[in-house]
Amino acid sequence: MKTFLAACSLAAGLALAGGAQAETVRFWYHFDNPDNPMSKLVEKFQAQNPGIKIEAENVPWNSYYDNLYTAIVGGNAPDAAMVKLFAQPRLVEMGALEPIGDRIEKWAGKADLLDNLLNLNKGPDGEQYYLPIQYVVLYLYYRPDLFKAAGLEPPKTCEEFLHAAKTLTKAPDQYGFGFRGGKGGWDQWGTFVFSKGAKFEKGGLTTPDAIAANQWLIDLHRVHKVFPPSAPNDGFQEILGAFKSGKTAMTIHHIGSSADVVKALGDKVSAAPVPRCGEKAWTSYGDESLAIFSSSDVKDAAWKWITFLAEGENNVLFNQATGQLTVTKSGSKNWKLHEQRFVDATVASLPFASVLPQTPATADFVNTVLPTTMQRALTGQINSEQMMKEIEALLASQ
Repeated sequence: MKTFLAACSLAAGLALAGGAQAETVRFWYHFDNPDNPMSKLVEKFQAQNPGIKIEAENVPWNSYYDNLYTAIVGGNAPDAAMVKLFAQPRLVEMGALEPIGDRIEKWAGKADLLDNLLNLNKGPDGEQYYLPIQYVVLYLYYRPDLFKAAGLEPPKTCEEFLHAAKTLTKAPDQYGFGFRGGKGGWDQWGTFVFSKGAKFEKGGLTTPDAIAANQWLIDLHRVHKVFPPSAPNDGFQEILGAFKSGKTAMTIHHIGSSADVVKALGDKVSAAPVPRCGEKAWTSYGDESLAIFSSSDVKDAAWKWITFLAEGENNVLFNQATGQLTVTKSGSKNWKLHEQRFVDATVASLPFASVLPQTPATADFVNTVLPTTMQRALTGQINSEQMMKEIEALLASQ
């Protein structure tokens, strides 16, 4: 059920000094946590900006975008809202978003944003429509106790990764790496394949380098046997469970799972950026941003509100409800929600984090085509070239 936050008494629609009426900014967000800080943020903002009233509406996630698209088409869009990158192409196509690039350039808070965030959030046409509000980046989880016992350091290259994975595999009790061969494993796959030159575009997956990179990954399982036998079907719960139980010595995920693994392993878990397989590393960026809608009559007030949420201690408070990370350099230094070693690994990974191009093919690739072809390749039903040609066929069909 949608939840409306009452405006604070200072600016709850009462006439202001001089007879002026407060501008009302309608803001949509989605927090699963019922004990969220939005009311505190609204009260603080309105105290600082008595000419603006914030009407914040918590819309359930499972219907968030259906409601948003319907509101836009019906001429009843909010003035500003939380938004994700996957929705940006459609929102741009609808003409629903207000460009904010010029505003960002003049905004004092820009210098405090973490490196690469604005670049990652650019629209499909190169315009800036999104202001970052929170993020996660995937990194390498590893067992420092097992590494130390084997005389190993966290791998910085794929050659070092292979050596560590082979050294730490003691089948059937322990394997070097927990690979997510089932649904949701595209970002692990990308770490090893995109960093070796493959590109998610027509012709970018069937080059000799791309096919060789994918074969290298397949060989980790079929030749070197550093994945558990269950890897072709493993999803998130399986890779995390295997890592927490000591079945695997490494896996790849983000800071959202750090509390769970620390609860199981204590100081026997740490994190590092994913290894570099080619000239550069590649890891997946998970996003949440804020946008102003082009239909808004209070764009200046909406801009004040969204920048307030993206700044310093306000952004830290905002993200305490989401479990994701603050987008500011100042907030990252004093972040208390996650243990520092996981924050450090995340921030160190941000400069080379990336996202898949948001095309009609992306959803099918993530949800269907990669999991099914990856499973068949890991079980020997198809080879790397056949797998990549099947993915290429998806891209060519769009």
